[in-house]
Amino acid sequence: MGETRTVDLPTADGPMPVYEARPDDTPRRAVVVAQEAFGVNDHIEDVARRFAAEGYLAVAPALFHRTDAPRLGYDDFAEARPHLAALTSRGIEEDVEQTLEHLRRLGFKDHAIGVVGFCMGGTVAFVTGVRHLLGASVTFYGGGIAEGRFGERALVEQAPALQTPWLGLYGDEDTGIPVDDVEALRAAAAAAEVPTEVVRYPEAGHGFHCDARASFHPTSARAAWARTLAFLDEHLEG
Repeated sequence: MGETRTVDLPTADGPMPVYEARPDDTPRRAVVVAQEAFGVNDHIEDVARRFAAEGYLAVAPALFHRTDAPRLGYDDFAEARPHLAALTSRGIEEDVEQTLEHLRRLGFKDHAIGVVGFCMGGTVAFVTGVRHLLGASVTFYGGGIAEGRFGERALVEQAPALQTPWLGLYGDEDTGIPVDDVEALRAAAAAAEVPTEVVRYPEAGHGFHCDARASFHPTSARAAWARTLAFLDEHLEG
């Protein structure tokens, strides 16, 4: 893998740090990595480097930059709550747009850009796929399916308007995202005019992809990562 760096992008609420990981060779495609509820921490940076190792330019915007862009651990969710509470639909939309503009300035066309999000970032990835016509969007256990989050409408209400091919990855043992909600989202997304797919992992809970969390489920994580790479490879141009 090549170089990593952090760049600051302008927003109406001040600069937003963005972690950037480059592959060894010149990248033809890019991935936006949307953070979990614990910020752009060591794990999210590691995920960005994993994408870079696969040949993508990977960028992870600090969506908590309005509350000092913390790097949180996984042992106390209470630390994340005030940062989550400060998120707004407007702020998320601006942060994603600034990140996409950064990639466009680097020469990437929208159809060569994917967005992959985890936890709250999975919700962000989904909403981004509704707002933008990108190459691909992938959601790992993103909530807000039936009730909405961050001022966004419920995902089942937005799903038919998806403009970007979308893949949803969920664990049946996720206590915060009922299987019935996942199946409702599958049905709603099927009405979109782009390819959509939902995959459930029977033995996985919330956060199953994160090897820094107690809920890490290696078998499901490997399968979901392979499916993510295949989905990006199928749908991203370049």
